[in-house]
Amino acid sequence: MFGIPGKQAVTLTPSAAAQIRKLMERDGRAGLRIGVKKGGCAGMEYTMDYVQAADPNDEIVDQDGARVIIAPMAQMFLFGTEIDYQTGLLESGFRFNNPNVSEACGCGESIKFNDMTPADK
Repeated sequence: MFGIPGKQAVTLTPSAAAQIRKLMERDGRAGLRIGVKKGGCAGMEYTMDYVQAADPNDEIVDQDGARVIIAPMAQMFLFGTEIDYQTGLLESGFRFNNPNVSEACGCGESIKFNDMTPADK
């Protein structure tokens, strides 16, 4: 919908692609839909859901056998984002390295995006 020809909206690290592919195969899902919603102490939060099919206005990114589906309202906030999957001693999960984020809360669950001018809205 808001795509740039020849450029993927998001990229996946090899560990993120492997984890998404593994979960798609295990659960028989079409892909991972990512989005943003209002919430959290910084104002916005990422959303992630496994889905059976993409909607007509979704942006679809296929990389290394993994499929990420970007919800229409989130596309402008996620361009240039690298999605990683990290495994640690206490927790494992997806991490978003998003150049559009200006602030994040201490727990890392909530984000604030760079201000947009009225022309950008």
